[in-house]
Amino acid sequence: MANFIGDYNCKVDAKGRILFPAGLKKQLDADGNCFVIKKDLFEQCLVMYTSKEWERQNEIIRSQINPFNKEHNRFLRGFYRGTAEIELDNNGRLLLPKRLLDEAGIDKDIVLSGQDTKIELWSESKYNAMAEDENEFAALAEKIMIGSSNAGV
Repeated sequence: MANFIGDYNCKVDAKGRILFPAGLKKQLDADGNCFVIKKDLFEQCLVMYTSKEWERQNEIIRSQINPFNKEHNRFLRGFYRGTAEIELDNNGRLLLPKRLLDEAGIDKDIVLSGQDTKIELWSESKYNAMAEDENEFAALAEKIMIGSSNAGV
């Protein structure tokens, strides 16, 4: 399983392609040239999973969903809306679907941010604007980590 770290600034060309950063490429598993990309549930960005991680995410969802429940079906419809499969080409580029770029407000300058098992894709201006104040982030970290099983980390 790939664990992604690092922030990478890229440019989107006129056809919607980006050159996949070498730093992220090194973090891929051997079979990791296929991805699933979709709009994030909470933020105005895109999230990209390796095919292997996407399957793991689906297993989590399947374990929580009853296909005969109307609300669950509504969730599934929203969750999978706009999802696309993309693949690295021979030149190490990814063709990003225009409709997803538009939904995330991404035009030319993009940031790929490694977030453990996924990569977030942000408009550079939105990514920079959401940077938290160091004191606010420290307070958030304290709130989340104190009392959790990860408190000793």
